[in-house]
Amino acid sequence: MTHPKTLFQKVWERHEVVAQTADTPAVLYIDLHLIHEVTTPQAFDVLRERGLPVRRLDRTLGTMDHSTPTRTEQVFGGQPFTIESAAKQVKQLESNCAEFGVELLDLRSNLRGIVHVIGPELGATQPGKTIVCGDSHTSTHGAFGALAFGIGTTEVGHVLAAQCLLQSKPRTLAINVKGRLRPGVTAKDLVLAIIGKIGVGGGTGHVIEFRGEAIRALSMDERMTVCNMSIEAGARAGMIAPDETTFAYLKGRPRAPQGADWDAAVADWRTLATDDGAVFDREVVLDASQVEPMITWGTHPGMVAAISGTVPASSTDPVFGKALDYMGFAAGQKLAGSPINVVFVGSCTNSRLSDLRAAASILKGRRVADGVRMLVVPGSQQIKKQAEDEGLDRIFIEAGAQWRESGCSMCLGMNGDLVDKGQYSVSTSNRNFEGRQGVGARTLLASPLTAAASAVRGAICDPRELMQG
Repeated sequence: MTHPKTLFQKVWERHEVVAQTADTPAVLYIDLHLIHEVTTPQAFDVLRERGLPVRRLDRTLGTMDHSTPTRTEQVFGGQPFTIESAAKQVKQLESNCAEFGVELLDLRSNLRGIVHVIGPELGATQPGKTIVCGDSHTSTHGAFGALAFGIGTTEVGHVLAAQCLLQSKPRTLAINVKGRLRPGVTAKDLVLAIIGKIGVGGGTGHVIEFRGEAIRALSMDERMTVCNMSIEAGARAGMIAPDETTFAYLKGRPRAPQGADWDAAVADWRTLATDDGAVFDREVVLDASQVEPMITWGTHPGMVAAISGTVPASSTDPVFGKALDYMGFAAGQKLAGSPINVVFVGSCTNSRLSDLRAAASILKGRRVADGVRMLVVPGSQQIKKQAEDEGLDRIFIEAGAQWRESGCSMCLGMNGDLVDKGQYSVSTSNRNFEGRQGVGARTLLASPLTAAASAVRGAICDPRELMQG
């Protein structure tokens, strides 16, 4: 008799080349390896030194995102990069991909974008796959029912050479989200609330499966936001079982199966859902209807509260005091109305078309507050074009925001898009660590709706105050 299995167990077992033992990790086959300019130079050096080819060119796809400029004149106009080391990384990836025959979406490609945006929009990300990348937010792809996780530079070399990885099998954590999100409350608010509930170490050693009515009601863009930030709860990966929403998103995309192959693929993907009666190592329950617009106040994503709330009066977190000193907040301080300096809409968490539409819905007919600098950075060149076709760029520009080319941008500032020391940045990205957006920058993580509303008010603002209807 076959025991009921979880989504994770099914995908893991399909890819287990050699099973884990008490003394050795498993050997796991990798279906898709996504690469970018930051974590690949040493990996290609290892191949070169050992005289090895890339084992599966058909399962390897490169893009440029972390270090790429977002100013049009630098991408297409020939102006030099702001940071010389970033230019070197881009040139090195071009050289390495040309030498080894790896497909690369280069700087001027109309398909280029953030690695965790282009995989899904091209249809390369698919249910049941194992997907890796030298970037921790590879968990994004788990929204499709893939087992996707970040790897280090050494492991990037392993996958390039062998298409396999040594991996210890994680435990399983079910996060069951009942109810529905209320208007003005987004997937970003939901995942911040989850991290606030279980903590930044709550998922350590586990793969999370997000389940329940609220998760099923999310679009694919929203599911990607949730899975993207599972790593911020310490999880190895986050997954959502594929369903009709997943299939509708993928159908017709250039790298998705076509014709009879599509029908066969969907039939297989339907079998991936967790079986009734399957047992998780842990389970957590959260009511989506109780979630409010959220914003972080500290120096990791677990330091989060409802915008209507306050900075905690006390905390058991050992870095609580240090975080308050860095952020310039006081225990018990009200969050709404706190002045801000910068707003960033973008990153692999919230740079998709629906995110841009949300921000534009707040900004339309309004102006960014005096003294506030706002950057809007689409997740890919395709999204940029789609947004421009809809006129979203005009809404942003007329509101006083800067409209940029695609890339990681101010999420981590490797390309020179930085927040100045001591400034407060409401950001739709995924990490608010000290110095993440620039030396001394103070990052407040929030949704695109909250970011846009805060840009208009010049202070932390509940977006529901500005929503129409």
